[in-house]
Amino acid sequence: MMLPLLSRVLVWGIIFGLLTLLSSFFTLIFLTFVFAYLQSSIVDMLTQRMRWLRVPVVILVGTLFLGAIITVSLFLAPQVYQQATGFAKGFFVYTERIDMEVLKLAERYPVLQEAIPELRRPVVPVQATPAVPDWAAAPVANALPVPVAPVTAPTRAFRDSPTSLLLGLLNGGTGKPVDGREGVKAVLDKLTHFSGQAVGILTTFLLALLFAFLIVLDLPHLTASVRDLENTRLRFIYVEAADNIYQFGKVLGHSMQAQFYIACVNTVLTALGVSLLGMSEHVAFLSVLVFLFSFVPVAGVFISSVPICLIALNTGGAHLMLLGIGMIIFIHLVEGYILNPLIYGARLRVNPVIVLIILTVGGKLFNIWGLILGLPVCIYLFGHAIRYRKS
Repeated sequence: MMLPLLSRVLVWGIIFGLLTLLSSFFTLIFLTFVFAYLQSSIVDMLTQRMRWLRVPVVILVGTLFLGAIITVSLFLAPQVYQQATGFAKGFFVYTERIDMEVLKLAERYPVLQEAIPELRRPVVPVQATPAVPDWAAAPVANALPVPVAPVTAPTRAFRDSPTSLLLGLLNGGTGKPVDGREGVKAVLDKLTHFSGQAVGILTTFLLALLFAFLIVLDLPHLTASVRDLENTRLRFIYVEAADNIYQFGKVLGHSMQAQFYIACVNTVLTALGVSLLGMSEHVAFLSVLVFLFSFVPVAGVFISSVPICLIALNTGGAHLMLLGIGMIIFIHLVEGYILNPLIYGARLRVNPVIVLIILTVGGKLFNIWGLILGLPVCIYLFGHAIRYRKS
């Protein structure tokens, strides 16, 4: 009884130890898996009845993937960088516009000022009138009028604004005002040094694409080689881990493939909607943002919608922002009621509340990887790992 348990612990300890050693290459491994799964699915679909065409089709699909990445890098990346930098630099313009609209709304509905004291207009200080002696009270002929300094309301600092209150709630849930200048400075510094990081990111993408191409090209022989491990001294590792790794890869690949198709449709619809709303100068940045955050279930919708609403508010006021919100709702109704049932199917559909819990815990423990892989890992654990295998 103890020997199988010790063997299982040893096998999974070796696997997780290797993953820990290769943690610096995790992005490359993940992208290689995603590209290989996408290319393999397309190749299998195109060569379903003509297996002898597999090699030419693999070369064609790999060339298309490489061409797409080069096209995006050369034509889209500079526009995204320029528009993202402009968005970050205009942070305080957006916050001031939000404050103005919120304060107007609070003046129109005083009940909001009672509920949120931060929305009250600053009190104008009353200046005490100095006592005037009797000899100075009588008017003097040809005397110049004494200039009186206008009494103005004190300027509302950023720390006292409604936007600062909201940032305080998002920062730690305390509701205390915070100064967002440090956060904006950090974003600007990252964007300033992004040109140096872009080479590394592009290199990782190209390496992942090359490895994926070679894997898909020789996939039948690689599959046979892995199965031959059952007849070697590593049989105990193969028997224990092979089926579990295969099932997890299948769930993860299906999830990433579905999210990729959904992200493409969402990006196209967002680009069309943003252009129709008259914000075409921001279309590249907003479209890429929607594409990237489409891989984060549920929460990605809200994160990618914030810049759209801010830019719409600053461009055309509250009316254009409401139209932008309507566009976002329409796109995600299409996603929820048309794309998800067609692409995901019933197997990978999870209650949104459970998804948010998984994303919250995964993001807190594993940062961005928890957001991307949290849902597929939980689907695998509850759908495959803890269930008895059918005979």
